Amino acid sequence: MIETISIIVFLASLFLMLGMGVWVGAALLGTAVIGMMIFTSAPVGDSMAINIWAGQSSWTLTALPLFVWMGEILFRTSLSETLFRGLSPFLGRLPGGLLHVNIGASAVFAAISGSSAATVATVGKMAIPELRRRKYPEKMIIGTLSGAGTLGLLIPPSISMIVYGVTVNESISSLFIAAMVPGILLAVCFSLYVVVWSKLNAKKVAEIENEKSEGSLFRNLIDLLPVLCLIGAVIGSIYSGFATATEAAALGVLGSLVLSLVQKSLTWKSFSESVMQSVQTTCMIMLILMGAGFLSLTMGFTGIPAALANHISGLELSPFTLIIFLTVFYIFLGCFLDGLSSIVLTMAVIEPMVRAAGFDMLWFGVYLMIVVEMAQITPPIGFNLFMLQAMTGKGIGFIARASVPMFLVMCAFVLVLVAFPEIATWLPKALQN
Repeated sequence: MIETISIIVFLASLFLMLGMGVWVGAALLGTAVIGMMIFTSAPVGDSMAINIWAGQSSWTLTALPLFVWMGEILFRTSLSETLFRGLSPFLGRLPGGLLHVNIGASAVFAAISGSSAATVATVGKMAIPELRRRKYPEKMIIGTLSGAGTLGLLIPPSISMIVYGVTVNESISSLFIAAMVPGILLAVCFSLYVVVWSKLNAKKVAEIENEKSEGSLFRNLIDLLPVLCLIGAVIGSIYSGFATATEAAALGVLGSLVLSLVQKSLTWKSFSESVMQSVQTTCMIMLILMGAGFLSLTMGFTGIPAALANHISGLELSPFTLIIFLTVFYIFLGCFLDGLSSIVLTMAVIEPMVRAAGFDMLWFGVYLMIVVEMAQITPPIGFNLFMLQAMTGKGIGFIARASVPMFLVMCAFVLVLVAFPEIATWLPKALQN
């Protein structure tokens, strides 16, 4: 009975504050304080201070602001133009033409930014005008960009993956390794959808201007070389065991500064803007983590996580049924919360269930990133949808409908990942041996 009352109080407080427009992190902290005052006799101030300090003083978390800063620096360079120019001759020959560049450029930028919003904004700045000029269908331009932009959450270095790793106490490097193959395969699935679409709309595709290579393939490969070197330095240093995730992030910041200097796109204004924006983004994430950590502590005092875990365990759901349940749950939750908030808000309850069901936490982290990716393109709260609305001038309904095929592709990929978990677990095990 006490657990039921506690859940009602927590949910009512949280949704009331979110409905009033309170910041997510502040709403989580406020809900935790209310719950602590009503249901426990523990000192609120002391508990909050100890819990927040313990959670925020993790050395692993230092990788987060560094990766955010790296993405902000590259966001202000001419990287998107270099990517588009370098990838066009290679991907433009595939059925569907330059729509594949949306996907390829998003995958490459995701590997050096770790942010879904930064990926959509950076690639979209260059790709949308170019594809419109060549008369590609607006729905396909927006759809491929919204779907491929979510790869920033999955392909390492992923900011959300770092948060997940810290929350469940898993190795960030191992999570990055586990996410690499699924991230590449998901990008390939997006491209396969474009190929199928082009075959089903052969007449429409035939009317689009065929993209011709500008210069030799060798010259275009040279354009891509700095980006490929930066990716190789950051990801390779982690996979080889040469550097931790934090050290690799520092290497990425240094590499992005060198790259922007070589491109002559680094000015004092762009540098200061990158610092300020990365500080703002990091503070937002840290506030959410503080609130979620303290709320998890408060819920632990009331026994809610254990009670829910025991209740669901009592249902004796099969692992497959549990995954279906969690998928529907996170898709629904993603309609109202951003992906990062969904992760930190639910892990206190979900983690015990998942571990009890015997799931590999590396595999579950990859699965969770894909499901949370869907939240980026589901209305009413879909960050990628809002980003594309601002960039294209189209209505949110039009953008959401254009994103539906990519949403379905991700649903199908989740089923493949469940059927073949080795997709995520093979590489970490191979590198350990």
